[in-house]
Amino acid sequence: MVLLDEGVLGNPIRLEAVERALRTLPGRTAHPDDVAALAARLLGAPMAAVTLVGGHEEHILGLHGLPEPFRSTRRVPMAYSVCKYAVSADHVVRCGDMTAETDAEFRDHPIVREYGLRAFLTVPIRNEDDRPIGSLTVLDTRARDWTGEQADTLVTIAGTLLAPSAGTEVTALDDGAFLGALLQSLDAGVIACNATGRVVFVNRAMREARGLPPDGAIPQDYEDQTIGVLTGPDERPLPWEQTPLIRALHGEQVLSEDVHVHLAGHRCRIFATTARPIVGAGGRLLGAVAVAHEATALRRAERFRACHLAVEHVLKQAGSVAEAAPEALRAVTATLGWPAAELFLVDDTTGSLEAVGHWDSSGFDPDGFFGHTPIPGEGITGRAWQNGRAIWVPDIALSQDLRTAHERERVEICLRRGVRTALAVPVRDGGTLLGVMTCYAGTQEYEPDLLTVLLDGVAAQIGVFAARRRAEEIGRQLARAQNDFVDLVGHELRTPLTSITANASLLAEEMAGLDADLRQMARVIARNAEVLQRIAGTLLDLAGLDSGHVVLDVHPVDLASLVADAVTAARHGADRLTLVTEVPAELTLPADAKRLRQVVDDLLSNAIRYSPPGAPVHVMLRADGTTADLRIADMGIGTPADERARLFDRFYRGSNVRHQGTSGSGLGLSLARAIVLLHGGTIRLEENRPSGTVVSVRLPLTGPPLAP
Repeated sequence: MVLLDEGVLGNPIRLEAVERALRTLPGRTAHPDDVAALAARLLGAPMAAVTLVGGHEEHILGLHGLPEPFRSTRRVPMAYSVCKYAVSADHVVRCGDMTAETDAEFRDHPIVREYGLRAFLTVPIRNEDDRPIGSLTVLDTRARDWTGEQADTLVTIAGTLLAPSAGTEVTALDDGAFLGALLQSLDAGVIACNATGRVVFVNRAMREARGLPPDGAIPQDYEDQTIGVLTGPDERPLPWEQTPLIRALHGEQVLSEDVHVHLAGHRCRIFATTARPIVGAGGRLLGAVAVAHEATALRRAERFRACHLAVEHVLKQAGSVAEAAPEALRAVTATLGWPAAELFLVDDTTGSLEAVGHWDSSGFDPDGFFGHTPIPGEGITGRAWQNGRAIWVPDIALSQDLRTAHERERVEICLRRGVRTALAVPVRDGGTLLGVMTCYAGTQEYEPDLLTVLLDGVAAQIGVFAARRRAEEIGRQLARAQNDFVDLVGHELRTPLTSITANASLLAEEMAGLDADLRQMARVIARNAEVLQRIAGTLLDLAGLDSGHVVLDVHPVDLASLVADAVTAARHGADRLTLVTEVPAELTLPADAKRLRQVVDDLLSNAIRYSPPGAPVHVMLRADGTTADLRIADMGIGTPADERARLFDRFYRGSNVRHQGTSGSGLGLSLARAIVLLHGGTIRLEENRPSGTVVSVRLPLTGPPLAP
């Protein structure tokens, strides 16, 4: 809604223009009555009014269906007016439901309270100086969702009411001439018939839609000319008796029903058609009128949207591109009304373009039509592959570009199938060309821009899906390779490391007979062999925990005591270390004590390793509802926010750690997560302000999910 501008309504120049209009239109109120009636019929409203808005009251020049006292007085107190809003705003004003407005001015408006009016659509009427002096308004007693097309219709009618003319300030309105000119000027198609069903009026917009000359007499066989031209939304022929106009003549109210118009050499056009009977005085049936607004672009956009949603649904359900291709292409061809389509993807191994799926609604024998291997730069698919751009051929039989032997062979195959038009669009993921989607039509098509927009959108959907599936497959392959590597390294290292450690131990026992250099070598061998053994053991633990071969040994565990022992051990093994603990006297839960001690030791070790000497490490344990919450916070170098989740991956180490040169295998957090997850818990990293990291471990007090 808009707020009233009293300055606009009370402007002396505007009010003088209103007075001039009132003086020049005496005795001609019948003509605006017809205008009001026409506006009401075209917009399907029970009431309408043509008014001039003065300073204190509104003058009704034309009305249709308004209640008393408006009909008798032809004046409206300003408090009862809704037409004033169009004059104040100087543009279209719509209100779908005054009772639902938040502003009390509209909820409590007198026309709502006293006459039950709820909705209105009003547009300004301007004089020759383009000054708003009145309005054309339609009103309804029910809530309405006024459309843009309805507003445009009302604006068109209002624009013809007061027009400048040589020698007079306002053109006199003649019944037949005015209404005829008005209807001819509408962008909407209008057709009317008399009570016998004979067509008596067709405006220029309707003539153009039906392929008739813009002027001249209505063809005597107008009704017969609908055969083969009009169809319903299901594309079935629409007999004259079933058209909205004739149905309205028989008493039916037809509201925005789609009618398809097929003219030879032209694309199908869709018109949203509304039709109503024309009833005269005493309820006598005079005929019927139908108004048609073109909805081709809107319906196409709706179909395109439905197509994208259908393709999205198919892709969500499919496990691979090959599985998704037939149903996705089916949605595309159904939207286009084309018989066939095929999807090609670049093979990662050979680099060639291979067919991965197609859809065919024709019912013909494939006969070599599908499954061919495109040649780069040749044929419609091959050219789209090489150029990375959409290729459109409106009529392959007439194309002078398809000249090579391969291209002529493909053209012959297409023509035998009845294919005349082909469109190929690249399938991409960002800047990477993944394949080509090619669609085939049985008739000549000449709308490459619209169709390319649709197919580019679908190709983008398929491209993202294909890239995601490839990434997932690569991820699975890497995971399998990593698992194989972990198993291999864990098992293959254990035996030689055991031998190295045993021999290093023997050397250490005989150190008395060795010189200083040999003793140092023996110590280095023993120390590094021990490190490798720990890594091998961790790898074997990870492999066993992930595979389920290693199970938890669950017993009641005092987690408070376990954490306290781990903190005591850490204090003994580190210099200049400040450990601050908040641990309850007891916190018992079912768990594997050995595995949880591994977790706590590793987390404490990380906190100490990456903290400055003497910086405090805080350890807090508490019961939080049904979980035990262990938090270890350090003030060390921290972790980049975008890397925190990846730190739980095997062998991954933060970039800041790698750049510092701090040693580590990148396995500790992986093992900790595996153990915590087996206990039914969670582990995550958080930022510790002003610096450092907080590791949060939450374990269910009821124990692991599978605990006995």
